[in-house]
Amino acid sequence: MDWLLRLKDKPQCHETADGLQAWLQHSEDNRAAWQAALRTWALLGEIKPQHADLWQVRAAENVVALPARRRGRWAAGIAFAVAATVAAILVAPALLLRLQADVMTATGESRTVTLADGSQVNLSGGSAIGVDITPEERRVRLLSGEAFFDVAHDAARPFTVEAGEARVVVLGTAFDVALDPSSTTVQLARGVVGLSGAATSAVAEMAPGDMATVDHDTGEITRETVTVGEIAAWRNGLLFVNNVTVESVVARLQRYHPAWISLPDGALGRQRVTGLYDLTDPDRALRALVQPLGGKVRAVSNYVRVVSRF
Repeated sequence: MDWLLRLKDKPQCHETADGLQAWLQHSEDNRAAWQAALRTWALLGEIKPQHADLWQVRAAENVVALPARRRGRWAAGIAFAVAATVAAILVAPALLLRLQADVMTATGESRTVTLADGSQVNLSGGSAIGVDITPEERRVRLLSGEAFFDVAHDAARPFTVEAGEARVVVLGTAFDVALDPSSTTVQLARGVVGLSGAATSAVAEMAPGDMATVDHDTGEITRETVTVGEIAAWRNGLLFVNNVTVESVVARLQRYHPAWISLPDGALGRQRVTGLYDLTDPDRALRALVQPLGGKVRAVSNYVRVVSRF
């Protein structure tokens, strides 16, 4: 499993591919462990099962049967083939995000940037935005993660934030936008904003303390109120959530956890929670999130966490 994660982190690294080749050649146990890791990866939905089966057959039959010189060539070929396949499955979305983004943050990193119009954007860990500031308009796309916007007032140029199915239009205000797998949440700290979703062209006006969630599937907007002081608590190392799915919380914690987090239990992921979690200790936050629901956090390796009730 560590080899898979290394290939994910460095898909074009020849040293990593050579290291995998040498490791596969070292023993039958290593090749068996590799096959088991591929099966696990397939069960987690990260590669297609037929790919894992194909690699399993070739590893079991061809490596042992080929002469030493050909075996080395084959092992090098399979190492690079695996690296390319894993890169296509896992790295391609990240590369696409980099092409679209003007500003990105790494896992656990928080950064404040000042835009050309004087507006400030504070990005949480694992977040990305695309920015388009022109004399006619001001537009920001939240491509991933969460960001707190403190918008400079400009009556002639409304400031628009797009995130998933949500569209926020303001003149000058401060608000937080969180983009999750199934929804986008907007919390208003200061001023007035207009929020719309894909289901309707109507604009819902928000006041300070309002929280609105746009469902990505239906485009519908649900509204609640929150304490203004709790908005964007992640800037102080805390994550406050109110009646959201476990899946959404895991997605937010992923932006602060160096390991990859898998949530294969769909029923657990759909459970809804309210709570306050410590972002400085994401493993502890994960346990606090799922243990009340009967869930467990398993450390498959330093690079992988699996969350389930089984």
